[in-house]
Amino acid sequence: MSVVAGVVSVLAGPRVGGAFLAFPAILLASLTLVAKEEGVRQARNEARGATFGTLGLLAFALVTALTVGRLPLWLVFVAAVSGWALVALGAYLIARFAGAGGDEPPAG
Repeated sequence: MSVVAGVVSVLAGPRVGGAFLAFPAILLASLTLVAKEEGVRQARNEARGATFGTLGLLAFALVTALTVGRLPLWLVFVAAVSGWALVALGAYLIARFAGAGGDEPPAG
């Protein structure tokens, strides 16, 4: 991840690269706390959610990069948010269909 952050810093500047350095530290710390307080299964679910959200954010960035300057800004935002939702939700549904997350007992 540090290599990715370095490349991003060179290409997009230190502020953007810094976000790539911060995310793994924040995620690992929060997953550790969740595992300690709510159990390993919940931490695993949180990690899955972070993965799906990250894929969605990559879609958001790609749609934005491809449409900014070509479309009105409000439409770029709508398209990027739609791309985020489609990819994140699609990844979640694919994972659920494949059986991920099905090991938890029913709530209640």
